[in-house]
Amino acid sequence: MSARKIVVTSGKGGVGKTTVCCNLGVQLARQGRRVIVCDLDFGLNNADVVLGVENRALYDVLDAIEGRCRPKQALVTHPRYPALSVLSSGRTLERYVSPQAIRLILDTLAPQFDYILIDSPAGIEEGFHRAASCAEEALLVTTPHISALRDADRVAGILKSYRFSRVGLVVNRVRKDFFRRGEILAPAEIADLLRIPLAAVIAEEDKVQLDNVVSRSRTFRALAEACEQAPEREAKARGAGGRR
Repeated sequence: MSARKIVVTSGKGGVGKTTVCCNLGVQLARQGRRVIVCDLDFGLNNADVVLGVENRALYDVLDAIEGRCRPKQALVTHPRYPALSVLSSGRTLERYVSPQAIRLILDTLAPQFDYILIDSPAGIEEGFHRAASCAEEALLVTTPHISALRDADRVAGILKSYRFSRVGLVVNRVRKDFFRRGEILAPAEIADLLRIPLAAVIAEEDKVQLDNVVSRSRTFRALAEACEQAPEREAKARGAGGRR
């Protein structure tokens, strides 16, 4: 079997996309799955920082693309979770990296792993499309705030144009007292609005960050279990990825 490639994206920055991606990777690794967190948010390289491996990478994805190392040499094994590897984007300007080149690297690594979680740039620019084209499934992360939902709605529409086998919604930073008072939409209402199935709800008080409390939380266990319950995917969908 080849790794399932899931792009984790959002309509705008600051909604917790990268930390959700990293914590999901940690939880899957804790459950015995072999996982790569692939940072395709070029120039920011936040996944390295969230996972605490920013000073451990000798190579990044561009080094693998340009032949300065083998793809597996570009991976950093997490010191606490040996089943979790990180593929850094480095500080490379994204315009130098083609989606075809990235797909080749990920396809080379895929047979050795169960999951490749792709941290996408926020928004709907070229970087988002490059990341989406490397995946076969997607998770859209948003908060319940109006500005985030407007941007998430734009991304949701574009995600539907990709041939993903599954798209799920993660609503982050939810305060129950706010939606009880009618100040924000409830997560189920957001899922209906975006027309995307709800995969997970993360409460504001969970304080999403990488530590034992969060990685063992019921929220991320539930999200990991949702990912494990994959629908049957056609062979050609796996081969073609999320390309339109």
